[in-house]
Amino acid sequence: MLNRRTFVAAAGATAVAATVANAQQPARRRRLAVLTTEWRERSHAWHMAERFLHGYPINGRWHRPPFEVVSAYVDQFPRNDLSRGRAKEFGFTIYKTIAEALRCGGDRLDVDAVLIIGEHGRYPVNKLGQTEYPRYEFFRQMVEVFRKDGRVVPVFNDKHLSWRWEWAREMADTARKMNFGFLAGSSLPVTWRMPSIDLPHGADVDEMMCVAMGRVDSYDFHALEVIQCMAERRRGGEVGVAGMQAMRGEAVWKAMAAGSWAKGGWDPELFRACLCRCQTLAQPETFSHRYPTPEQMRAWVKDPVVYRFDYTDGLKATMLLLNGLVGDFTFAAKIRNQAEPLSTLFYLPPNPNVVYSAALMSKAEELFLTGKAPYPIERTLLTTGLVAAGVQALAAGKRLETPHLAIRYEVPRQSTFWQA
Repeated sequence: MLNRRTFVAAAGATAVAATVANAQQPARRRRLAVLTTEWRERSHAWHMAERFLHGYPINGRWHRPPFEVVSAYVDQFPRNDLSRGRAKEFGFTIYKTIAEALRCGGDRLDVDAVLIIGEHGRYPVNKLGQTEYPRYEFFRQMVEVFRKDGRVVPVFNDKHLSWRWEWAREMADTARKMNFGFLAGSSLPVTWRMPSIDLPHGADVDEMMCVAMGRVDSYDFHALEVIQCMAERRRGGEVGVAGMQAMRGEAVWKAMAAGSWAKGGWDPELFRACLCRCQTLAQPETFSHRYPTPEQMRAWVKDPVVYRFDYTDGLKATMLLLNGLVGDFTFAAKIRNQAEPLSTLFYLPPNPNVVYSAALMSKAEELFLTGKAPYPIERTLLTTGLVAAGVQALAAGKRLETPHLAIRYEVPRQSTFWQA
């Protein structure tokens, strides 16, 4: 079981962030390799890798990371590819293989950090609706270079670890066995919040909820990371998830009408608290800030999806994807002995500046500089498992027990989201 001592570096996250924001350029800039599926406008490589090319804003200053992108592997080149132009502009080389990119064309590992971005591009979609992005394959080829060359460097992996649970488990275990810093996940846990609050560390919590937009096997991961970055702060730390139920369509409206978790639904107070934090709540023509009726929600949301899962210590959690009703991510929790739910909006600034990805890359930079993950990889291992369990439960049409998700870890008291 992880404990607070494991994350001494993260305990001073605010101080480290200040160090990142004010870092002096070293005599030799550190060398970064980017391994990505594709690199085009508004792809994740555009969001993330380019933060290391020209910097990002933090704490009211423009910060330029002490890194130089020296190499890249790009798996696919769409018509609107940006990678070749960026390589020419910033002076890095795009190699034909991952091994060549990590060795910069030589015979030994020649970078100080690795950024893996396995999102976007044309890849197979399986019968569960999962896009089989090659994050695991990229990771495995990278690890082979580490083993052959007898050296490891810190690694950031964008979003969940893999579409397949067994591969995700292997990735986390490999990083631990080989002793290299490994971080992954969503930008949602680290972006600004409105209001700027966290779940009190050590709180007793009965039920949680995230109301979100997007589709299954994509935005469900972001919503689950919203829940998990809060859930892990409860009394006793994280202990894992016992089971997953998923539903879509008419079953969602029936569950909503049930009125409680015990009756097959969720706490309606949490749902109202989430909608009251929403900045994109749908409205009838000519109206503003009107709370939607059940009939309006049914009319606007064509394909509602719910994941309803319970943790092994009894905490209950609900994730709702309600496209047509909301266009953002809100959270609410029922804290024991408190009359009103704790609730907040996880704020996502709009395109093209999308500073939430800068918030995430500030955490990647912290990993690359210190060799220590600012929060446990176990968070994203668990949310990876929840995504897989969710799509499987949707296909099965019944609750699935998840003994493999008995993942235990603890996080420091210090919050890690952007607050300035």
